[in-house]
Amino acid sequence: MPDPALSAALAEAYASAPTDVVILHTLEFRHSAFAEPIRVVSDHVALTATLEASAPLNPSMAVEFLPYAFDVQLPDATSGRMPELLITIDNIDQVIEENIEAAAGSAEKIEVTYRPYLSTDLSAPHMDPPLTLTVTHIEATTYQVRARAGFRNLAGIGFPNQDYTAERFPGLVR
Repeated sequence: MPDPALSAALAEAYASAPTDVVILHTLEFRHSAFAEPIRVVSDHVALTATLEASAPLNPSMAVEFLPYAFDVQLPDATSGRMPELLITIDNIDQVIEENIEAAAGSAEKIEVTYRPYLSTDLSAPHMDPPLTLTVTHIEATTYQVRARAGFRNLAGIGFPNQDYTAERFPGLVR
């Protein structure tokens, strides 16, 4: 079954693997402790590409993704646990390591967004909406970042998720 989030051009590139079109996989890590988002592309050169209009930071703007080798290991469907991706980024620099350490002391979760681009069209990601996950565990060494990321735990969110108070809803008072 085709994925409706993928653009027709990306679906065609996956299906036919043309030699003149390269699929560029990108990741964006966001946290309030970061000076700026960590944006990486799985390539050997930096990439300047335009984000989607609904991006949480810099919507519809051209941003730079730094070249890093990274790998995403898909979840084990037979584990019986919530599916999690294992993301590994090799040969990180000190700035990334310092940002990860700054976020580690916070209760706030790091978010990661995956966006695929085509080398022939960098005007927007070719997945709408892009895949956004929450990092559940992350560790950085001098050479590598390893992160586990999964979907938000919707079962742990209270419903309704807002308090109905007399101050906010005066009609509740008799």
